[in-house]
Amino acid sequence: MILFPAIDLKEGKCVRLQQGDMARATIFNHDPAQQAAAFEAQGFRYLHIVDLDGAFAGKPVNAGAVERILETVAMPVQLGGGIRDLAGVEAWLAKGITRVILGTAAVRDPAFVRQAARLYPGRVAVGLDAKDGRVAVEGWAETSELTALELARRFEDAGVAAIIYTDIARDGLLKGLNLEATIALADAISLPVIASGGLASIEDVKALLEPRAKKLEGAITGRALYDGRLDPHAALALVAGLPA
Repeated sequence: MILFPAIDLKEGKCVRLQQGDMARATIFNHDPAQQAAAFEAQGFRYLHIVDLDGAFAGKPVNAGAVERILETVAMPVQLGGGIRDLAGVEAWLAKGITRVILGTAAVRDPAFVRQAARLYPGRVAVGLDAKDGRVAVEGWAETSELTALELARRFEDAGVAAIIYTDIARDGLLKGLNLEATIALADAISLPVIASGGLASIEDVKALLEPRAKKLEGAITGRALYDGRLDPHAALALVAGLPA
């Protein structure tokens, strides 16, 4: 089980949104690289970054901030937001990103996602962000007709490393993970699934360690860490106490 601390980038700053609304952004750190270093010092071993501006623009916008983070920390980093073509995938992998996350492209251009996953096995994840049961795209500004399960099944045989499932209705609101939907997705497909959206406390971490959640690769935590509602040391100690 991996706990991924999240850094969401908006205008070069580390922010958290509520329900994906760019107008409801709280700035938590003006220096994302410093924040990444703090997470690494706390013992986290895998960082999750989203270029929020890039997700809306359809191209990387906060590349400078991401590059500074890569220069600062040694832990692996997964990155999503605005990566829409093979050149973008290759560029970020060459710069040191461990795993790219493709979201909008998974809906708009599934052939590209399959190609990227085939060329870079284990280094491409698919981000499925669900709003009212449907997959949202373009920085969550638009909702497609596809369900998360329908989209996930398209990539089961493609070499995708993981599915990152976000419940937009809970994201940034500290209401708790939607484990029912996330576990149902994980049970219905063969790919590893990462839970995202709403992780609020140590109780959510405990729930992730229950037998019913055994297929989950991990979970992403954001606002709860920044607000101090989740003690990183307690959370990581709980995860580390699991049998290997």
